[in-house]
Amino acid sequence: MERLDKIIANLGYGSRKEVKAFVKKGLIEVDGVIVKDNGINVDPENVSIKINGEEILYRKYIYLMMNKPAGVISATHDSRDETVIDLLEVDHQAFNPFPVGRLDKDTVGLLLLTNDGDLNHRLIAPKWHVDKVYYAKINKNVDENDQKAFKEGIVLDDGYKCLEAKLDIISSAEEESEVKITIQEGKFHQIKRMFEALNKQVVYLKREEFGGLPLDIELEEGEYRELTENELALLKSY
Repeated sequence: MERLDKIIANLGYGSRKEVKAFVKKGLIEVDGVIVKDNGINVDPENVSIKINGEEILYRKYIYLMMNKPAGVISATHDSRDETVIDLLEVDHQAFNPFPVGRLDKDTVGLLLLTNDGDLNHRLIAPKWHVDKVYYAKINKNVDENDQKAFKEGIVLDDGYKCLEAKLDIISSAEEESEVKITIQEGKFHQIKRMFEALNKQVVYLKREEFGGLPLDIELEEGEYRELTENELALLKSY
């Protein structure tokens, strides 16, 4: 059971103050009865709620896929920088979603957002071994020795030893190499620090896959959409 005004506000139909005004005007019905108290408790999954004759669709959770652009931080709010939440429409912001893990400010690509805490935990906790796949450009030649180091577990600058990771070489040259990296962790600046441990630098980084779910190629940087039922089922299967 939840307060009616909270339910309606969380679905993006207005603030609690606005919902109170709707009630005063007789615009809200619950199971066909005009509501006179905006603070009544109802079970949103088992009642019909209408606003001005239009039935609202109740959802507790929201699941979004974003193609995160560079220059935007993976946070719910920030006093200086634009956040991924700022890129959402108001009706999606109303669910108070948060990023699943994070991408660095200058990293682009697949970012999931949800208000489902249980799914978030399952996707970011290392013990669940959820693969995250990245495409990267490196400023130097990448070779078999680097692949071996990734497989054995690279030691970062703070002494932390990373879990086994996979490094696939797409192309390799002295001035720039292209690679794909698969990791199951999400330490701060992890991939950049892994290559720094090998005296190399990441010059471009894009997440292409998370938990077996690929980034929708139709999404331009800065765009997002809701996950399909099949995509959500795939993530939950982890």
